[in-house]
Amino acid sequence: MSAPIQVLIVDDSSVVRQTLSDILASDPAIKVIGTASDPYQAVEFMRNQKPDVMILDIEMPRMDGLTFLQKIMEQHPIPVIICSSIATAGAATTLKAMELGAVDVIAKPKLGTQEFLIESSITLCDAVKAASRIHPNRLIPKPAQKLSADAVLAKAASRPSFETTQKIVVVGASTGGTEALVEFLTHMPMNAPGIVVVQHMPEHFTRSFAERLDSLCRISVKEAEPNDVVSPGCALIAPGGRHTLVKRTGARYYVEIREGPLVSRHRPSVDVLFRSAARYVGHNAIGVIMTGMGDDGAAGMKELHDTGAHTIAQDEASCVVFGMPKEAIALGGVDQILPLNQIAHAVIKQAR
Repeated sequence: MSAPIQVLIVDDSSVVRQTLSDILASDPAIKVIGTASDPYQAVEFMRNQKPDVMILDIEMPRMDGLTFLQKIMEQHPIPVIICSSIATAGAATTLKAMELGAVDVIAKPKLGTQEFLIESSITLCDAVKAASRIHPNRLIPKPAQKLSADAVLAKAASRPSFETTQKIVVVGASTGGTEALVEFLTHMPMNAPGIVVVQHMPEHFTRSFAERLDSLCRISVKEAEPNDVVSPGCALIAPGGRHTLVKRTGARYYVEIREGPLVSRHRPSVDVLFRSAARYVGHNAIGVIMTGMGDDGAAGMKELHDTGAHTIAQDEASCVVFGMPKEAIALGGVDQILPLNQIAHAVIKQAR
């Protein structure tokens, strides 16, 4: 057996440090080797022992998390996960953390229902495992039941018939996806087909992420809201904490935002988005699966592929974590495997 992933927790709240430690201790693949109440304590700890992954709060005494993160990435890069309350007003701060080199952002577990703590455990442990697989060169800035998409949307019994030729692009991404989506969406022309994106993110974080993308792209980008029309020149980002589906009425595509359990260990789930596209868009869909750990989206992409949709996976060399694309390829649901910088061109070519 391989050695457990060694984690350092840096947070000024003793309650949070203990809660995170207890959650991580439940997974035998992870070991908490230390905790610190501020960055200065963390530095002293790392003089003697370097963790594989650090979990870092942003608001702390003596030195804020962003300043500490920048120093870490400049001097001794290690995978850092931001663990924040993700208040809406602070989401821009966590976006800044991602720009500085943080590999993921998760919401602090809230002491509440058992279901919430279980879901927090899944999210936290998976984030640590994904972070541990990231090569240091990639850090430079620029267990509960596993449910399938059946938990949210039943698989269609047969291929649907279509009254429209309008193309729709559906995209799934996880670890490393925030910057991959910048690369992809900034290369979309104003007449690009409508796009719906699931990026694994906590609640509230997705709105600021969409606003950041909107400021960078020629197309408009917004966080998806119930019944938003999927229209050319616009990308909709699935809101964190809820599933997003593509539906159709006549020749018009729109999104449905739905509550539900974790699917393929995530909410929003790429599998749910892809299944809905297979059911309601079919061969008019273009599916794209990007960097991320695990297999969310793999089964959904195979369903998309089987309806005649064109499917694209990001290649291993350009992925931060070659998990989701690898699993989709293994299932036989991928038509093209491309480096990140070629995916936007391929999508536009296919749409035309």
